[in-house]
Amino acid sequence: MKTFDSLTEREILALAISLEEEDARVYEDFAGGLQDDYPEQAEKFRKMRHDEDRHRHRLLELYKKRFGEHIPLIRRQDVRGFVDRPSVWLRRPLRIKTVQKTAESMEVETYRFYEAVARRTTDADIRQLLGDLAEEERGHAHTAEKIVAAGVSADEKAGAKRLFLLQVIQPGLAGLMDGSVSTLAPLFAAAFATHSSFKTFLVGLAASVGAGISMGFAEALTDDGSLTGRGRPWTRGFVCGTMTALGGLGHTMPYLIPDVKTATSIAVCVVLVELSVISWVRHKFMDTPLVSALLQVMLGGALVFLAGILIGNS
Repeated sequence: MKTFDSLTEREILALAISLEEEDARVYEDFAGGLQDDYPEQAEKFRKMRHDEDRHRHRLLELYKKRFGEHIPLIRRQDVRGFVDRPSVWLRRPLRIKTVQKTAESMEVETYRFYEAVARRTTDADIRQLLGDLAEEERGHAHTAEKIVAAGVSADEKAGAKRLFLLQVIQPGLAGLMDGSVSTLAPLFAAAFATHSSFKTFLVGLAASVGAGISMGFAEALTDDGSLTGRGRPWTRGFVCGTMTALGGLGHTMPYLIPDVKTATSIAVCVVLVELSVISWVRHKFMDTPLVSALLQVMLGGALVFLAGILIGNS
């Protein structure tokens, strides 16, 4: 790898051309990744891409004037001092805050590069162009900083809400429902069969942790999010698995109380609270009528609860 100080003026211009071309392609990738959910922000990144193209053309014109047609391929990874950038296509779906911070850091890095190399060049035309580009890149850094701060339109807010539903609420709700309902049968079956709080607690703990692991892997492995836009699979799997385990642990923890009857009474109250919370979440985020959500969730919970009692007393 070379250092900035070791670059010739020809190499400086060749590297600058490569940087502008790469930045333009990154901004186009940002625009494409944000188009569906943040169209206004996507358009701002397309404008920044056009600006980078104009910078590249100005650099190309000066390079041809000074050094001819052949441009050596010098990339940012060939020069010491640049920060590694993860590829945009590996970061789908794109998050607006992440994109804004990445763009800001890109522009800060580029204008610092122009400032550094402009100070050491002896060619007046090259020095002037690099200085002008440094100021323009400084302006881009401020633009990138303001892209999110400028506000998000109603359509974009709706898109962000949709992403939140797909990536967090849906897997979390599925996990909470499974954890709260599926663990009822083994928990209460153990309570009525053993009449032991501690043994019931162990059964509930095993059922909750096992269900959390199972649901987490199931959520992560069934959909990679590439077509549905539901986000990173392992993030969804973590959300789903965690909520599943918490849903089961909520009515398992009362069985730390030695008296099994008292523990069961408290556990039933906890179950009612859990099912009410699930109904409210479905009503709030999934647009399900509250009465309908309550009836559906309570009916399912009651059936599983009765199954646990019947099995435990058999």
